[in-house]
Amino acid sequence: MKRLNLWAAALLLMLGASMAHAELTIEITKGSDQAIPIAIVPMAGGEALPEKVSRIIGNDLERSGRFEPLPRESLISTPSSSEDVYYQDWQQLGSDYLVVGRVENQNGQYRIQYELLNVNGEDRMLGEVVTSSPEELRDSAHYISNQIFESITGIRGAFLTNIAYVRANGVGDNIKYTLNIADADGHNNQVILTSDEPILSPAWSPDGKKLAYVSFETGRSAIYVQNIATGQRVRLTSFEGINGAPAWSPDGRKLAMSLSKEGQPEIYVMDLASRDITRLTHSEAIDTEPDWAPNGDSLIFTSDRSGNPQIYRYNLSAEQAQRITFTGSYNSRGRFSPYGDTIFMVTRDEQGFHIARQNLETDRMTILTESNWDESPSVAPNGTMVIFATQEGNRGVLGLVSADGSASFRLPSPEGDVRSPAWSPFLN
Repeated sequence: MKRLNLWAAALLLMLGASMAHAELTIEITKGSDQAIPIAIVPMAGGEALPEKVSRIIGNDLERSGRFEPLPRESLISTPSSSEDVYYQDWQQLGSDYLVVGRVENQNGQYRIQYELLNVNGEDRMLGEVVTSSPEELRDSAHYISNQIFESITGIRGAFLTNIAYVRANGVGDNIKYTLNIADADGHNNQVILTSDEPILSPAWSPDGKKLAYVSFETGRSAIYVQNIATGQRVRLTSFEGINGAPAWSPDGRKLAMSLSKEGQPEIYVMDLASRDITRLTHSEAIDTEPDWAPNGDSLIFTSDRSGNPQIYRYNLSAEQAQRITFTGSYNSRGRFSPYGDTIFMVTRDEQGFHIARQNLETDRMTILTESNWDESPSVAPNGTMVIFATQEGNRGVLGLVSADGSASFRLPSPEGDVRSPAWSPFLN
């Protein structure tokens, strides 16, 4: 029964799917009390643009959970350069930082000039001119958000990244599945694979150019790798039984996975150049959901060898696995932070399934989400946010939560059930 419970949860993770070209839209569900107040003045000349650069920057910073942009109706003036700023006005408004700028159309190209100002210090922290084509306006705005975020926090911004996810549309025997990629804010959705059968567990290559995933298009599970730009795909495994949970090594040369070709699901590693497969775990339990440590010296995985699903760490040099989660009776789907000092996971308590984090030095676990049916966490490449799948009524949606749990968001889709999110690495 315990194993059935584990695989019931695993199947729910698998059955997340996607269809259509509809974009995700972000909704705030909880704001941080420690968010930094920042005023983002609409850029002069920017309101006539097809993409509102200032609005995108404000949404990015708010979505990080670290900033609280002042409402536009609260702005007491609309300066377009630091020379026009009266700092005392913004100090009285309670803003710690101020972003001003202007956009000019120069022969079909946009010249975006922006400045970041420290209100209390009354100085200019950052200033830059960005040239953009009309098609690149959103990316240019995300780039500016990255620069502002890093200048204030010292942490690299992750607004110019992508997410992959699966959407399912339809009912009964008429369900269509798609594998989608989109900007980190849910815009610019692209369908890169359509299938009549489930698509599961997308995983980004470290260079952001490929996705590994599981597909049932042949009638049983198989692991594929697809080039995002060209659409070219290769089937890596299609053994009898389970072929699941692909995870790239940090150098991109290997793929960890869960296979049951020798009986119980175990953790294997494939060398992608030679296609040689090495079995790592040897137990009578279900071993699945591997994830590599950032330095490549170990993997974590989910196993029920202790009687309930828990997370174990496999040391590649010692060739040994050690249990690392002990809080609660159910912990699964562990994912490393980019720094290797923390893991994020699904944990269960009396209210349901939540996203949690555990410090690997202190073993302290903290529950981050308040929803009750959360799954499939994936960590932003700068470690500040976690995207996950959850339920909203009777349909699957994506959620975002800050790494400290102080802020959370929803990314509902206008149609279909959405599951299995995966956050890309840095793409620039």
